Amino acid sequence: MLALQILIDGFAISSLYALGATGFTLIFGVSGVLNLSHGAIMVVAAVIAWWVAEAFNTGPYLGAMAGVLASLACAFVTYRVIVRPIQDSRAIPREEKEIFVLTSTLLWGIMLQEAIAYLFTSNPKTVRPLIEGVVPILGVRTPLNEVLTAALSWAAIGLLYLLVNRTRTGKSLLAASMNPRGLTLLGFELSRIYVLVWAIYGVLAGIAGVLLGAFLGVSSDNAGLLTASAFSIVVLGGLGSVSGSLIAAYVVGYLETMTAYLVSPSIRTVPVLLLLVAVVYVRPQGLLGRR
Repeated sequence: MLALQILIDGFAISSLYALGATGFTLIFGVSGVLNLSHGAIMVVAAVIAWWVAEAFNTGPYLGAMAGVLASLACAFVTYRVIVRPIQDSRAIPREEKEIFVLTSTLLWGIMLQEAIAYLFTSNPKTVRPLIEGVVPILGVRTPLNEVLTAALSWAAIGLLYLLVNRTRTGKSLLAASMNPRGLTLLGFELSRIYVLVWAIYGVLAGIAGVLLGAFLGVSSDNAGLLTASAFSIVVLGGLGSVSGSLIAAYVVGYLETMTAYLVSPSIRTVPVLLLLVAVVYVRPQGLLGRR
């Protein structure tokens, strides 16, 4: 029975990790930005969803929509106010812009984290589940919200796959990740593509944040851990590889779940960090990374 519980819970949390890491990977693959405010943006989505539902008694669905919109707004601010001015700056040497972006997004994430703690306190917040009740799965009583979390996570990933591989706009995103200069020669404006990819990222991070808030609950203190988890997954899977991130998300999710159930929840991230060190040492490009 414990094995089945680990299997079911691990699948749900891994699906959620996969959704969060997909957005993180998409941003790096297309625009070359490692957004270290990722965890804070997810927390913003969850906390706003909780606040709107509780303060205005709107119900979970309108609260969830407000959380996703808040994440989308944070993503746009991150790009337009934090990232793009650095990328366009002539005062910063080209070879130093990457470290400036890393530092700036990290500081921006800390600012968001502190703002959440100031406005809403650092106490854990649990978003109202989108669906109530439990369902038996192979004899294990599982909350319907947990099943919905996995289903919505994969639905969002599936829609992203269709967008990238079945539409002209999506194929331009794919081309931007491979040869941005060649894309500009074909008449595409990279600035519009970057705005689009940050918008997609904002929606994905918002959905992941709201689902996480309903599944496990969040607080401002979780921002750094969420960023670290996404970064670990992306490095394990390979920077810029969405398929690698999906595989790595399940490795991380199940490893954390087994550690929490079989050892202690307080050290659930330790085996993942050890695995990350081993992978970086043996295969620096990650499981499916190209660079």
